Amino acid sequence: MSKKIILDTDPGIDDAMAILFAEAHPDIDLVGITTVYGNATIENGTRNALYLKERFGFRCDVAKGAQKALVRPPVGPTVVVHGETGFGDLNASEPQHTKADPRPAYQYIIDTVKASPGEITLVAVGPLTNFALALDAAPEITTLVKEVVIMGGAFGMNDHRGNVTPFAEANIHDDPHAADKVMTADWPVVVLGLDVTEESFFSAEYLDALRDEGGEVGQFIWDVSRYYLRFYANKLGLNGCHVHDPSAIAYVIQPELFTLRKGPIRVMTEGPGEGMTLQKFDGRRYQTDDWKDMPNQNVGIGVNEPALLNLYREAIIGYENNRLG
Repeated sequence: MSKKIILDTDPGIDDAMAILFAEAHPDIDLVGITTVYGNATIENGTRNALYLKERFGFRCDVAKGAQKALVRPPVGPTVVVHGETGFGDLNASEPQHTKADPRPAYQYIIDTVKASPGEITLVAVGPLTNFALALDAAPEITTLVKEVVIMGGAFGMNDHRGNVTPFAEANIHDDPHAADKVMTADWPVVVLGLDVTEESFFSAEYLDALRDEGGEVGQFIWDVSRYYLRFYANKLGLNGCHVHDPSAIAYVIQPELFTLRKGPIRVMTEGPGEGMTLQKFDGRRYQTDDWKDMPNQNVGIGVNEPALLNLYREAIIGYENNRLG
């Protein structure tokens, strides 16, 4: 049985890698893509999602989402990492035959979850604003969603703590109030942060091989990754890129690839720790404890990198073969 997902995303170079992974793997039924600001403006990100849908013939819906955070002032697009329009050197053309769903993303999420109770996994690889808006409008969806899988945060495992501040990861830092709302809601959440996504690596050689073996899809991933790899080389001294957003899709397909730790999570919403994610996992009761009444959620603390890389490669190559067949 394929797993139905709504993928909430701010496309974004590694978002494109994750979107194509979700579309490619036979165990995933990509029901909808909901867009959010982040790596790009909401206009550019939505156009990028529609471009992918039209170019590769996706059947999923695309719904345009939030353009700003719930409370905090805008951080702005991550141009240094993803380029002016989100896809690096590639400027996605305006889709000719594909349009976004008329509903705002949060309403699309609510309606789709209610139409298929217990079947939809929500996957977020950008700021969590759309999910927070859905919770505000229809809090009952917590009982109807199968699972929430989030790429975001950093919990200090494997010596990973933050990438936009010393202690905050970009998706959470973009809207910490939304993140705290989503991670403390009474639905099952799995958070895959830098603790695991920076433990997996698409080397330049890996992406070259994917280009050579993955046909048009592999070539697109290679093309769109050029800008991204220049950032990694110039700013981080690495010859490749971490596997951020595709890790969330990998979890949905094969959760056994990840080691998880259980405990309630809170997100710091102000001050120098803004966007910091903190999980209580010792089980103790403290005199002052803002975690004690929150639901236990799961945080990724380990990953089987070789298996993840193989899963991604096989999905893209298999998808291209099926498209040609």
